Amino acid sequence: MSSALEQMYQELILDHSKTPEGKGDPSVHPFTHHELNPSCGDEITLGITVEDGKIAGLAWEGDGCSISMSSASIMSELLEGASREDALRRIDEFRNMMRSRGVVEPTEELGDAAAFRNTAKYVMRIKCAMLAWVALEADLRASLVA
Repeated sequence: MSSALEQMYQELILDHSKTPEGKGDPSVHPFTHHELNPSCGDEITLGITVEDGKIAGLAWEGDGCSISMSSASIMSELLEGASREDALRRIDEFRNMMRSRGVVEPTEELGDAAAFRNTAKYVMRIKCAMLAWVALEADLRASLVA
């Protein structure tokens, strides 16, 4: 990856951590899930509303490093309004990219979440980037059985 692209991704991550999308009261949504990263203390509670098989509303609150907070923001922007199936597929794709340690190229479907490709090279940071995505996945699975 070119250094210019890496710089752009770093700026995107910092911008999203400073002015996060989707931050709000998750308790107003019927499905909420809390995730904690015990190795660094990052935590997030994410709530969603699902209507007609789509994410009709999403809000999260949390505290943590710029990686975990910007990942939640980018994920919120990318997946609010997505169908349940599409969101689960993108979560799997993001997880695949993160587990690859930077080897798997992100597709266009991941949008700005591609910025975390280099984060995947740092094992201790993967869970930070995954935190919100895991919480959303739990909410989506809970909405299937409700």
